[in-house]
Amino acid sequence: MEFVSPNPFTSFVFYIFIACAIIIIAYTCNFYYLAFLSGRRKENQNTVSIGEPTVTIHLPIYNEKYVTKRLINSVCDLDYPKEKLCIMVLDDSDDNTTEQIAELVENYKGKGFDISHVRRGTRQGYKAGALKYAMKYTKSEFVAIFDADFIPPKWYLKKAIPYFAKPNIGFIQCRWGHVNENYSALTQAQALSLDFHFLVEQRAKSNSHLFMNFNGTAGIWRKECIEDSGGWHTATLVEDLDLSYRAQMKGWKCLFIPDIVVNAELPVQMNGAKRQQFRWAKGSIQCAIKLLGGILLKRKITIDAKLQAFVQLTRHIVFPLMLIQFLALPILLASNVNLYIVSFLPVVTLATYVAMGPGAYLFIIRNMYDKNRKEKAIAMPYLIIYSMGMAVNNTIAVIDAMVGKKSEFLRTPKYGIVKNTDDWRTKAYNLPFSKTTLLELFFGIYGIMAILIAIYSRNPIWVPIIALQTMGFLYIACMSFSHTRFKRGNSKIDNTKTKDENMADIIHKLAVAGIVAIICFGAYLAYTGYQNDVYPMDLSIGLFDRIMASSEPQTIMTDINAIKEYLPAVGNPVWIFPTDTTNFTRIQADLSVMLASAEKSLLFLGIVLHFIRHREWSEPDLT
Repeated sequence: MEFVSPNPFTSFVFYIFIACAIIIIAYTCNFYYLAFLSGRRKENQNTVSIGEPTVTIHLPIYNEKYVTKRLINSVCDLDYPKEKLCIMVLDDSDDNTTEQIAELVENYKGKGFDISHVRRGTRQGYKAGALKYAMKYTKSEFVAIFDADFIPPKWYLKKAIPYFAKPNIGFIQCRWGHVNENYSALTQAQALSLDFHFLVEQRAKSNSHLFMNFNGTAGIWRKECIEDSGGWHTATLVEDLDLSYRAQMKGWKCLFIPDIVVNAELPVQMNGAKRQQFRWAKGSIQCAIKLLGGILLKRKITIDAKLQAFVQLTRHIVFPLMLIQFLALPILLASNVNLYIVSFLPVVTLATYVAMGPGAYLFIIRNMYDKNRKEKAIAMPYLIIYSMGMAVNNTIAVIDAMVGKKSEFLRTPKYGIVKNTDDWRTKAYNLPFSKTTLLELFFGIYGIMAILIAIYSRNPIWVPIIALQTMGFLYIACMSFSHTRFKRGNSKIDNTKTKDENMADIIHKLAVAGIVAIICFGAYLAYTGYQNDVYPMDLSIGLFDRIMASSEPQTIMTDINAIKEYLPAVGNPVWIFPTDTTNFTRIQADLSVMLASAEKSLLFLGIVLHFIRHREWSEPDLT
């Protein structure tokens, strides 16, 4: 087994594979470095009472009829003086959410709250546009922001405001909780992923004075910081990341407060979760293109802060690199290229992957949580499969950002799901699967083929690694199809199917039928292809091995004739960058030469045997 194939295409694939592996390992090691920082450096966030300054709460909402009432009730229940609190409901909705908001706002106005229903009449700039518009009418010293699915606790402002005692603190970010974490494997995976982000990345960066991001909600800004940093920009899909980095480039400081937890609803529909991941991935790369040059060139920013900013803004490139590796691996295995860290001990390779992946993450879980460690560890396999399956979705997002493709800010639907018995399928806002799902299905089928290649090429050590990614692609694809099916029940809220949802039902049925047909047809092609092409090649390889070990000319001739029957007379099995050594015409010619040589050897052996026998008969018996 060679490290590099003489075939130029295989050599190119090998070097790309290794380059991807090195970059992925570098990003992984950086996460472990942040885990080390988060555990080593403890929070030193002493608070000092600064009284009760004026606070405006911005509530950006777009078509959120299932959670709007919960949000507004929670905000109006905050323990803070009414005369110091202003609430602005930034409503861009185009459904009956607007009527709900209007009724709630009028009700709370009657109770003495300074609450307003803000209608721009346009969705220009989407969430960032709404926040930018609201800043024109914001007079308070601080601005708190909550997305529609968040439920701020009653004591939120009184606990959070004291962290602004230092005048250079521009914003604080509080930790997200999960009101429906145990609803499904999907929500458990997302919850663990977000916990890693907050309890490892955000905590480490806040404690080490590195660049950290505002997460768009469950946080508070100093109004002066927003204005000094240029305000909300609408050029990217992640206005929160954009503004928070610009603020830190201006010299403002920020804090992550892990002890203040604001519960929120996790996406329960796969297509909604994919939409959210797409927005985060694309927006991060957009911010990298927009801000990274200025960050790296600014002298006042420390080297470690520049490094962590680079990693955070570009980390989603790991997903296309994972896909490239996934595509390359079966090609290298089929070409008999050595991919083992230690050639004589392939298990070291698998052990390294385990240690760098699940093993390290389980150790981090142990240090992250005081309680529920077992439950979080059980959710780890869900997160691995979920993250690997998201590679296709997030790769498309990265490519979109890199080529400068503009796209609409697509919100993640929320359904007011809290209990495990709650059902989202009977509600509006359900999303159909997208074209990305078909790509995920393709990669899942490709993964099954890769597993077979690993087995037949005698590299079973790679099967678990390929299988994990394959399971991820198939899980994401199957859940996307499954969650496209809609049903409607009786409800006080208008749940009439939209035109898109009706079409999605039809597309779902056609897609399922098409997928079943493709799988059946693919299985038939795979079986016939193996019988007609792969199996004869395998038999020929086995016969070649027997020829090399044989010294019997007759056996050699028989095996050579069999090989000539098994192999085609013309063609080349290597269709990309074929070489002369793999040309069937040349192989057949070489076999003919070998056969002629074996016939000569057999003839010579016959003459020798005849001579020996003749000599034995002609010699006199001297006894």
